[in-house]
Amino acid sequence: MQDRLWTREEVADGIKHGQSLVVYNGLLLKISDAWLAQHPGGKLAILHFVGRDATGEIDGFHSPQTLLGRMPHFVVGRVEYGQEGWKPLMPPFETGWVRKQGPEGKVRWVNEAGHMDTHDEREILLVKKADLVDPAGPPLSALEPQPTTLLQKAQHRHALALRELHEQIKSKGLYQCRYITGYGPEVLRYTLFAVLAAWAYRREWYLWTAVFLGIFWHQLTFTAHDLGHCGVTHDWKIDRVLGIFIANLLGGLSIGWWVDNHNVHHLVTNHPTHDPDIQHIPFFAITPQFFNSLWSTYYNRVMAFDAPSRFLIRFQPYLYYVILSLARFNLYANSYVFLAKGDRGKWRTAELVCIALFWTWFGLILRGVPDWRTRLAFFMISQVVPSPVHVQIVQSHFARSTTDLGPWESFPDRQMRTTTDISCPDSLAWLHGGLQLQVTHHLFPRLPRHNLKAASVLVKEYATEHGLEYAEFGLIETNGQVLSVLRDVANQVEVFCKVAKAEAEGNLSQGN
Repeated sequence: MQDRLWTREEVADGIKHGQSLVVYNGLLLKISDAWLAQHPGGKLAILHFVGRDATGEIDGFHSPQTLLGRMPHFVVGRVEYGQEGWKPLMPPFETGWVRKQGPEGKVRWVNEAGHMDTHDEREILLVKKADLVDPAGPPLSALEPQPTTLLQKAQHRHALALRELHEQIKSKGLYQCRYITGYGPEVLRYTLFAVLAAWAYRREWYLWTAVFLGIFWHQLTFTAHDLGHCGVTHDWKIDRVLGIFIANLLGGLSIGWWVDNHNVHHLVTNHPTHDPDIQHIPFFAITPQFFNSLWSTYYNRVMAFDAPSRFLIRFQPYLYYVILSLARFNLYANSYVFLAKGDRGKWRTAELVCIALFWTWFGLILRGVPDWRTRLAFFMISQVVPSPVHVQIVQSHFARSTTDLGPWESFPDRQMRTTTDISCPDSLAWLHGGLQLQVTHHLFPRLPRHNLKAASVLVKEYATEHGLEYAEFGLIETNGQVLSVLRDVANQVEVFCKVAKAEAEGNLSQGN
């Protein structure tokens, strides 16, 4: 069975009949529905690559132990691999086709969203339409990607070179986590801010307590991020337990939600329809494409460009830092909605218990504050102080390309086109927690944070050799670029509203 050579047509037919088939290093993987539901990285991480070569993504997100131990169980054969690599198919999920369980308990194809007309035929953006149950599934024509101007030999060459770069990084020992020299200072720093918070609380300096607690949370976020990527011990279970302790128990947030959300962001970076990290309607829009009330495949809802959206986005360059200062509340909301809807077995239970414990200890601290006015100030200060992390997260992507170049684009090309680094002196690297090296992190997400700087030197050499842009800007310049994008989109809202009003008045006149 594993020696069977699958033609591209056979793979397409299997997908049409409901099989989740993914190409990895010339092999064909068949992912069962049961594993889709259990996949630690979430099912969407797989559905986005049905019919595609996901070698770069799979290598980047999985340990050698997983690749050697678990991956062979999914192999059902080999695929035709030419000089240009695998000729990709279009994942049904990315064109609005999903498999849902019907009232009779049988899983069937449902077309829940359709293509929006765009000026670029390569770009597929989805808008909501009435669910259409179609037992036949997507037509084979829907599995054919739009024509591309990308040179496939070059894309394949970049992908192969990335694998060589990955081997070079591994051979240099950069996957060895620096527990003493790397995380040692981090733990001391966390302890310092926790002790300062406790000391200030005992002296009844409550607002200073809130400040130190907020800094403590800000710094912990970076290690929770590392653990979510299995970038600390590289053991999924150990990193998940530590992640629940830090994110859920100490921070009140769901590590499970973060992993589910963040993996999708890494895999379809800056795609308006698919990447939840840029889907911030009604508060922000970084491309006018959001004016079309796009369908979000992650949130499974319409991102309505309604009156509140039009109002807020007009002022988004002015509200940017204000809204981000309150973004922690959005993390709470997304975390709890995820846990309420999802079923993650023992991990979900552990997460819920630890979140309950978080609100217990944090509630007791609030209870010890003497009056409601100070209590409210304490609460708000503690929530706002960690907010720089939200600026640090979005500045690596908000000013980068949001164009969809289709499944023809290689993994390294897509990541480097949509991501930028933030240059900063080594003495301030702790303030960024590794988020200043997002290009290298997006190519090798499991790479320990404290080795990203060394790896980035190799990535820059790779980019130069293959004519790829390695974007890197200073903190002030990057924030200026983000504000420029927000300002440009805000200005286009004015034009959009005027055109819509003129068209409406024209239709009324014709009706009269």
